[in-house]
Amino acid sequence: MPKGGKRYRADFEKHDTSELLPLNQAVDRLKTFKATKFDQTVEIAMHLGIDARQADQAIRGSIALPHGVGQSRRVVAFCTDDKIEACKAAGAVEAGGAEVVKKIADGWMEFDVAVASPDMMKVASKLGRVLGPKGLMPSPKAGTVTPDVVNAVTEYSAGKVEYRNDSGGNIHAPVGKLSFDAEKLVENATTFIEHITKLKPASSKGQYIKRISLSATMTPGILVAED
Repeated sequence: MPKGGKRYRADFEKHDTSELLPLNQAVDRLKTFKATKFDQTVEIAMHLGIDARQADQAIRGSIALPHGVGQSRRVVAFCTDDKIEACKAAGAVEAGGAEVVKKIADGWMEFDVAVASPDMMKVASKLGRVLGPKGLMPSPKAGTVTPDVVNAVTEYSAGKVEYRNDSGGNIHAPVGKLSFDAEKLVENATTFIEHITKLKPASSKGQYIKRISLSATMTPGILVAED
């Protein structure tokens, strides 16, 4: 018997956790589970055939899904003075250079994502010890360092998804809310799967995508069959 509340155990008992379902059926199954008082986040998990110890096999980046993920994020932008107003208009909770660095260094951390234009990384790098351990340091690999910093603010404010493999070669990412129409969840999940598939490292041998599962915040996982 799995650990969890009565709702989780009831869902677990009526669902065959070894069954592989096409993505559209997996979403439909997810929607049959008992409702909660809050709108659950739907998450996809992919187990990849990569050696997470090898730097050239690391899978990291970001993607804007077709229908968003149903949540906004607080974005801070490290940008030149001429981009400050545009970044704030795009949704940044704070924007600028040295003054923003000082504000964060003094303890302000009321943001979820930090983006920067390449020419501002010399300024932002002073926060490496503060933002690095929290996973908030802007990075080209993550897509948070970009010449088009205003567009980055727009996308991340709308819920652009960041992903990074863990030590076991797994990727986790939200693909929407359980209240989304099934078609939107399927399209978001399909877009994410196709995106990750295209990132297969040249040095990764054998089966690349080993397992895909879909779950919501309070539900068991559902195994998804590859097309």
